[in-house]
Amino acid sequence: MAKSSSRFVCQSCGAVSPRWAGRCEACQEWNTIVEEAIAPRPGPAAKGGAGRRVVFVDLAGSAEPPPRCPTGIAELDRVLGGGLVPASAVLVGGDPGIGKSTLLLQAAANLARSGRRVFYISGEESIEQTRLRARRLGVADAPLELAAAINLRDIAASLQSAGAAALVVID
Repeated sequence: MAKSSSRFVCQSCGAVSPRWAGRCEACQEWNTIVEEAIAPRPGPAAKGGAGRRVVFVDLAGSAEPPPRCPTGIAELDRVLGGGLVPASAVLVGGDPGIGKSTLLLQAAANLARSGRRVFYISGEESIEQTRLRARRLGVADAPLELAAAINLRDIAASLQSAGAAALVVID
């Protein structure tokens, strides 16, 4: 039988530590660390041994391409192979100031204007800063749902309770 254990998680920033402390080392907040139980994981023997087999297929085979959702930005759609694939994750990276947030806000606004539900969560700008950027870009009329958050647990809980969306941008 596996041994049960616990960990200590800061409720402010989500940092994990092996023991309780009065002050979180990551965010320096006081009295935010709470003990959480870790469910025991069964070992390999409890799962039935060696694992399950995977199926190998030919490289030359074919499959239906996944459906795509165009963003309305031709060059972005080209890079994405025709648009966003539902239930996929896309990481947009680059140097600071090259336009990642601007590009994502424009794409999100285009999808929201087409009748899809879109969430835009900013971790480095306030809601008002995002609104100002939208006004400058001429997309402030898009029915985009905005939030500002940096805690991943808060973001996940909010998205879970908000319901389905066609696109979630976490910037």
